[in-house]
Amino acid sequence: MEFRRLGRSGLNISEISYGNWLTHASQVEEDQAHACVKAALDAGITTFDTADVYANTAAESVLGRALKGVRRESIEVLTKSYWPTGPGGPNDRGLGRKHIIESANASLQRLQTDYLDLYQAHRFDHSVPLEETMLAYSDLVRQGKVLYIGVSEWTAEQIARGAALARELKVPFISHQPQYSMLWRVIESQVVPTCEREGISQIVFSPIAQGILTGKYLPGAELPSGSRAADERGSRMISRWMRDDVLTAVQGLKPLAAEAGLTMAQLAVAWVLQNPNVASAIIGASRPEQVRENVKAVGVKLDADLLKKIDEVLDGVVTDDPRLTAEG
Repeated sequence: MEFRRLGRSGLNISEISYGNWLTHASQVEEDQAHACVKAALDAGITTFDTADVYANTAAESVLGRALKGVRRESIEVLTKSYWPTGPGGPNDRGLGRKHIIESANASLQRLQTDYLDLYQAHRFDHSVPLEETMLAYSDLVRQGKVLYIGVSEWTAEQIARGAALARELKVPFISHQPQYSMLWRVIESQVVPTCEREGISQIVFSPIAQGILTGKYLPGAELPSGSRAADERGSRMISRWMRDDVLTAVQGLKPLAAEAGLTMAQLAVAWVLQNPNVASAIIGASRPEQVRENVKAVGVKLDADLLKKIDEVLDGVVTDDPRLTAEG
């Protein structure tokens, strides 16, 4: 495993993070989830990402049990809040002070830890003054419950406003968690330059475009049994890519992956890690062997000629409109 600094901070995180969106307490039984976490630890992954909304808080509990007994100082535990949790009461969502503080305390209990290495706002909340949100996060930092703060799927302008308040409050705002892959590049033109100026790194999710970039989905063919596209919940998330033009273009990446000596999944993960503003790529897994395969993307350098060929193959199917940032 290799490690990168997160933003303009002293925190090192693993180039590959293990995430449990759509898997723990949902698509994967608990014993299999524990096996995947063990595979991640064995592979040198130290960074574990979750959120209170995943499986309506149950995913945090599974991760907490899976990490029980692991030396706390040897790992980084990341979670997020914003989306509705619990029974869906009027204060069970958003970035108001009450919800942030209560969500953080509940996440600490479920994850069985005294502090979070990184606590992130899962989306921007237009209904709450940003000053209230940032003050709540800064109070959690000063209480020692959170070491660093970050956000997920914020626009460049929102990130800049948050960073300005963070400087006033002297709180370490160091991360942004967006969707990013060969197919979804909406952060490149505005978010990444803003984050570079503000000392903020990307921790990206869906680097394999929820399985599309493995090449297992063929245009006009039946969906592979047990795949995310064949799962009722997963199919909603992956539907934007299930077009013949996208699936056909992705098949054109196969010879390029072979040329690089990589699987399609490894090529996809390695590609996002070529961006110097990306500190880590989050991978999910339903089987331990998926973890072991994807970590082989660590340290891979893709030359300029290969990157150009990738762009040529995917020309016409890449999404890069920065206005779509919040749709990640």
